[in-house]
Amino acid sequence: MKAFLRLFTCGIALIQTLVAGTVLLHDLQDAPITRRDLSVPKVRRELGRFLSHSSTIFGPRDPGWDEAIGRYNGFAMPDIEIVVRPGEERDIPKIVKYCNRNGIDFMVVNRGHALTSTIGSFKGVQIDMGSLNGITIQPDGKSAWLQGGTYGGPVIETLWDEGYVATTGSCGCVGLLGPGLGGGHGRLEGLYGLVSDNFINLNVVLADGSTVRVNETSHEDLWWAMQGAGHNFGIVTSFELKIHPRLVDSWHYHNYVWTEDKLETVFEELNKFHNNGSTPELMAAILAWSFVYSGPEADAEELLQPFNEIGAVSETSGDVPYPQIASMQGTSVDDIVCAPGGAYATSTVGLQVYNITTQRQLYISFNEKIAQYPELKGGAMALHEGYSNKRVQTVDSASSAFPLRDDFHLLQMSVQAEKGSYLMDVAQQWVEEARDIWNAGQPDRLPTTYVNYAAGGESLESIYGYEPWRLERLRTLKDKYDPNNRFRYYNPIV
Repeated sequence: MKAFLRLFTCGIALIQTLVAGTVLLHDLQDAPITRRDLSVPKVRRELGRFLSHSSTIFGPRDPGWDEAIGRYNGFAMPDIEIVVRPGEERDIPKIVKYCNRNGIDFMVVNRGHALTSTIGSFKGVQIDMGSLNGITIQPDGKSAWLQGGTYGGPVIETLWDEGYVATTGSCGCVGLLGPGLGGGHGRLEGLYGLVSDNFINLNVVLADGSTVRVNETSHEDLWWAMQGAGHNFGIVTSFELKIHPRLVDSWHYHNYVWTEDKLETVFEELNKFHNNGSTPELMAAILAWSFVYSGPEADAEELLQPFNEIGAVSETSGDVPYPQIASMQGTSVDDIVCAPGGAYATSTVGLQVYNITTQRQLYISFNEKIAQYPELKGGAMALHEGYSNKRVQTVDSASSAFPLRDDFHLLQMSVQAEKGSYLMDVAQQWVEEARDIWNAGQPDRLPTTYVNYAAGGESLESIYGYEPWRLERLRTLKDKYDPNNRFRYYNPIV
């Protein structure tokens, strides 16, 4: 059980979206270029003079290039020719219009955690959101404006210090918008819902470079699409997010390590604990197995008593402020799950309950693969996330493009291998077998795929919903807002 129950990952998506001012296309350059002519000096000369002084344009020979194009998963790398790092939100419409006039593809990146292989088809200009990291709490204390380059760790810390919390992903290194545009699971969803459930306003740059404010009463159709399929529709340069008063001063964590003979007992207790989606709303259990609870030790340990009785090889527990919980669970900026540069084959499924028989089957398969390919031992992970999702279930599924409110558990198989070696093919086969084992354990349900964990080969129905009206509506909106399919690199709907 050690290898099976020890690691976890950050399901983070690349953002293909932005927003800002207005510039006439013919103002952006003297003579059109083509992709064949794309060069840093030419783009600096043609585009740079229209951008803010804090913006930068750089290429492979410039300092900071490797860091700018680095990704968490190197399995399918986009072909980045030039990086443009806007200094202000108003720069982004200018960049988009410039690329459109010259037939240059563009892709927006915040933290570079996209898992999907679909980004591997990209070649062109990367719009780097890293400088847009402003956080502004509103005077009424009910919301905050965040720029498109913000990410989990700093947002959590900033809000906590001011007496607030907000829905974010569970990994401190991951952006807010990448997960949020695909729904966005996290530790607080039992209380407040998905990240996208907490959007109030989105400032969006559309595919033609125009800018719109999107909310419940402005561009309502796009508002629906941006909550679950937003990567296909625009660039969010800033957004207003609900924030919530800090209710407790510390969270309790309890991490267990069990031997394999406890597998059935552990999953039996987990099924009782989660009880078909009715996990206590203050509890956020992720991975296998680390529990965190928004409150004192006594309340948490009462809920965890069945697990305390199983008999762990080792366990650690304690109480820390919420910003430190990521470190206690190994998902902070400084932990291995946030380290860039690896190449991973991945697969994912959504479940309602754990099938104990298939969990044992997966464990046996895991050990067989490790024995056959010992080189993969250090980078093979079976990952389980089981959040309280009480609040998620209270939201009408038809009210947004996010289709999977009845998935109570997120599971992922991840195997690291040397890119280009035969072991990568082995790793890919392995993760697909794991996916099939998990899905076989729920024969009465169609396979589902959380968009932010998608590997790229799944069906669109499993990602965006099996109800025919969902993809029909998304594609109708795509024709309206992005008829030339400029946003097509992150699990595209067309």
